Amino acid sequence: MKRWIALAAALLMVFGMAACKKQGGDDPQSSVADDTFVIGMECNYAPFNWTQTDDSNGAVAIADGSGYADGYDIRIAKKIAEGLGKKLVVEKIEWDGLTLAVQSGKIDAIIAGMSPTQERQATIDFTDPYYETGVVMVVRKDGAYASAASLSDFAGAKVTGQMNTYHYDVIDQIEGVEKQNAMADFPSMIVALRSGAIDAYVADTNSAEAALKANDDLAIITFAEGKGFETTPDEVAVSIGIKKGNTELAGQINKILAGISAEERQKIMDAATDDQPLSE
Repeated sequence: MKRWIALAAALLMVFGMAACKKQGGDDPQSSVADDTFVIGMECNYAPFNWTQTDDSNGAVAIADGSGYADGYDIRIAKKIAEGLGKKLVVEKIEWDGLTLAVQSGKIDAIIAGMSPTQERQATIDFTDPYYETGVVMVVRKDGAYASAASLSDFAGAKVTGQMNTYHYDVIDQIEGVEKQNAMADFPSMIVALRSGAIDAYVADTNSAEAALKANDDLAIITFAEGKGFETTPDEVAVSIGIKKGNTELAGQINKILAGISAEERQKIMDAATDDQPLSE
């Protein structure tokens, strides 16, 4: 009887440890041993990530059953999962919830077009960049700011950006701007711009190009050196966020990323921009 009790207790301990590992636990290395690579993203930030209704172009089913995720982030994530020898699992999470999700162990990594800003580095770790982008303004092609060439041209303009991003913070660099409330995502900003509720929004170069591909009534304002926003290298880089202290996973991902050339990354981004469904 004692042997049976001891065996039962041992089995309970094993199952308990497995459950803790699946949930993330307190060990930042725990998810590395799992057979899945769970990532979080908005699934609403083309061309980096978006939601679609089928698995065309290799899209991956979203864990909650709300559709399929595709985009540059997904295509890079598939390469990482393959390199790790794991099954890719995609969790659809609002932007504001991504950091908490990786901290708690709900997900292994944030692959969501996120910049490794100093503020974010205080709470989570980041891999090497897997893309770099620029900062531009998106305006209406027939609007008052279509010929703008410098930040000073946007004095008096109603400008916004996505909440909790440096895109929104840099608006303060525009003297005399009418800074509007931050918005939840880029589709919302596109609707606001086209309706006239705002005059412009700040975006990264790639999401702006995706917006124009789907909306020919919009235009991108790029700036010559010294005429635009002042940014830091960590703001224009795009990296993968992971739990603090998870050095093993960071090392594995960096090794995989190092095997993807700059030319291949750009080819993947170009294809994602062509495939993005913003116009639907």
